[in-house]
Amino acid sequence: MKVRAAPYYPLRKMVKLSTKRFGARYGSRLKKKLAEIESQQKAIYPCPYCNYVKVKRVSMGIWQCNKCDAKFSSKAYSVGKVGIRSKEEKEKNILDKKE
Repeated sequence: MKVRAAPYYPLRKMVKLSTKRFGARYGSRLKKKLAEIESQQKAIYPCPYCNYVKVKRVSMGIWQCNKCDAKFSSKAYSVGKVGIRSKEEKEKNILDKKE
């Protein structure tokens, strides 16, 4: 008589999150949301002025490029669209308003 071994199914994959410091407190759903937000705010983004990937978060909603030293405001946790317009776009808007 052969004995079959039961298939091995891991309970769940271990994910390295920044929220491991909380241990068993606060619940898994809140910790996952916080980990997503923290990974967004610690990421490095491209600069809207020089397109170099070196923008870091200074404080809430304030970002600074390490290359061209441009300081600008954007979203709280990630760099979104920044209101940069070229001279042609500004002149076009002015002409459209006059008509």
